[in-house]
Formats: sequence, C-alpha cells, structure tokens
Amino acid sequence: MTASLKTALADSMQIAAAKAGLQLISAIEGQDFHGHPTAVFELAPVSGSGRTLRLELSEHFDFNKPELLPAMTAHLAEEAKRLRNPRPDAYVTLEGLPVSLKNFRWPFHRSTSGADTYIVHGEIHLEDGTKSPLHAKVSASMTVTFAEIVPAPEQPYAETFLYNAVRKTLDQGQLELVKSGNRQPVPVTTRYYSRWQKKFIFTETDDAARLEYLLLKTYWLSGVMGGNQPIWIADPRDAQYLNTTEADLLRMATDEAGQGLLALTGEYAAPTPLLLARADQFRERMDKALAITKPTFNEEMRAGHANM
Repeated sequence: MTASLKTALADSMQIAAAKAGLQLISAIEGQDFHGHPTAVFELAPVSGSGRTLRLELSEHFDFNKPELLPAMTAHLAEEAKRLRNPRPDAYVTLEGLPVSLKNFRWPFHRSTSGADTYIVHGEIHLEDGTKSPLHAKVSASMTVTFAEIVPAPEQPYAETFLYNAVRKTLDQGQLELVKSGNRQPVPVTTRYYSRWQKKFIFTETDDAARLEYLLLKTYWLSGVMGGNQPIWIADPRDAQYLNTTEADLLRMATDEAGQGLLALTGEYAAPTPLLLARADQFRERMDKALAITKPTFNEEMRAGHANM
C-alpha cells in the first residue's frame, strides 16, 4: 500500500478490505463539496486484475460501530465481485441504455440553496461502444425524511440506491444525455422505500422483463464494452433495481444459458454468438430509450398557433 494518509480510518479500511478479498492500494486526503477533508481510498482485488475501486469517506467516519459495520462489510464483498466485471462502473437501464456512473463526490452534503435536502454530484456517460460524447451531470438530492432511513450519508451506504435512482430517472425520461450542459436533478425520495417491507423498490418487473434485462446487460457490458469477458449476473444492485433477488437473477440466467444465449460460469456470464447476433435489436432499443430522454416540443406552439 502506498499511503499518505495515516489514520485510524485508513487502518480500519485496510483490515475490512482484506476480509473482502481486496487490498488497499492507496489512501490520500481529499475534500468534500464544502472543502472539508475526506479520506480517499483506492482498492483492488488481491488477484491483481488491474481494476480498482475508489471509495471516499468523511475523514473521521467510524464504520466499526455495530450499526454500520455489517453494511460496510457487505458493500466491500459486493465490490470485490463487481471488480471482476471488465467495466465495474458500467450499468444498463431497464429501457436499454448502457451507461457508466462516475465522478461522484461523496459524501452527501447539505444543500447550499436553502432547500432542506442533502446533495451529491456525479456524472452519467453513454457507453454504446462509439466513444459517444453524450453525458449528463447530475445533482442527486435526498430529502431529510429519506435521510432518516439511511444509516449514513456515505458512499457505501448510499451508492446502490443512488445509482438505481439515477437509472430509474433515466427510464422515466427525466434526464437528458447531452454533449454539454448544466447539472440535472435526480430526486431521491421516500417513494423509493417501503417502510412496511423495509426495502427499496424502484420498479416492478416480471420474469420476462428481468430476462430481457439480463440479456441487455450481458450484451452491452460484456459483448460491447468487455471483449466478451464474463460479467457478474447475481448483482444485488440489479436485484434491488428490478425488485427481485440475486437467486432469481441467477436462476433466469441459467434458463437463458439453456437457450444458448449466455455462457454461464457460476455467477458470471458472457454472451454467445447467438446473443451477439441480436446487436441490431439491442441498438434499436437503445435508440428508443435515448429518444425518451430528449425533450419534446408542442409543434403547434412552435408555429405560433397557441390559443392564448
């Protein structure tokens, strides 16, 4: 480990990372939105795949507390598996958009506009294999009421539901991917959380929709972005997004493998030539999903025919 940050937090992170099969590559001091110091960690698989994970925490954050440690442990274990993906930062939306989520500045900070919300900034980039310039700068806002549900406004405790809120907002056509532009809002509210079931719910899907999602994910993340390297199918982040379970995702992937569309090895899948042959279908779906994100105008009003 190369580290310029020598703190109890850095020591704790090194121990927690090792338990998850990760190694701490570096630990440096960063700054949050308001200029307060943070601890920025770079983690990598012990196997040395060359892929790394950036994890940023408030400088004096203590995740060893009984109410915080289990979630941190689970987060690192999931990231260790996600780092086996050729593009760990890449995701697919239910509507069919391949995107990467990056440059999020953790942790959440209080709004400077006077609103009673917590904010985190980040970026979404279209990943269609053409080095597209289309992207969106986002400002995700978490209400104070919603914040009461979250154990801590830090990356390991908020990243999953935040990324799923971004995907949901894209699915709804409420974010526009552009070549340049201002930050766009991503609301994170209690409508995404069931207090009765004590879980996040972003969208209702059936087996048909989940099967199609797995094919979309494998085509884009492995076939287009990953050189046909296997990707993690049983990702809890996707399970939350689709309102299902990791076991169900793996079961459905096994069914698709039986149809000759996926090459499955444990929890990881790669596309078969039969799936890659559907490229036109997947790109057509992406184009339709992209069209949803573009603003539309009332042509009657544009022509001056509005009834004022």
